[in-house]
Amino acid sequence: MTVHHVTENAETFTCNVFLATDGRPTLVDAGAMDGVVEEIRAHTDDLEAVVLTHQHGDHVAQLEAVVEAFDSDVYAYADHPTRTHELEGGDTVRIGDEEFDVVYTPGHADDHVSFVSETTLYGGDVVVHDDGAFDYGSFGRTDMPGQDRETLIESIDRLLERLPDSVEYMYSGHGGVFHGDVRDVVETALERAAKREPKYPDE
Repeated sequence: MTVHHVTENAETFTCNVFLATDGRPTLVDAGAMDGVVEEIRAHTDDLEAVVLTHQHGDHVAQLEAVVEAFDSDVYAYADHPTRTHELEGGDTVRIGDEEFDVVYTPGHADDHVSFVSETTLYGGDVVVHDDGAFDYGSFGRTDMPGQDRETLIESIDRLLERLPDSVEYMYSGHGGVFHGDVRDVVETALERAAKREPKYPDE
């Protein structure tokens, strides 16, 4: 599966936005970067779907602009004015040329879902490879209103239960793209989250 990181050169705060162009052109999250529509058009003029991991502002600020430009279907767990398809844990959704299981993974956000195939994890903000707090296995912050560390720990554990050993690519909402033993990265994130120590010094 060919995946483009369309916000890789963003100069303003945004989540990572990934575009899978093989098979069914699909965007994972829409981000908050001005010009994301033009970045998508550099790779395809036919964006069939947008799938959302969750609806924090850095993930959906440009969603309406993307839908207006491409008339794409929108798959989301929680309601949104542009949503055309509701996602629930246990569903499947096609991203590019692969079928993904939808795993409900709240804790960082009540509406958070992750997407798992035989080769790939789109982990949103639940699990990331590296960020400002940790390298090789970090997890979404849980110190803001509506967030909960215990729920996040349960979600990462649930994600591990659904994660095939064959998964080797991890695309998360922040940090770098990872290729390798994804299960080990997720297990590391779970161990760190379970220590229940603050992720950031001022948390």
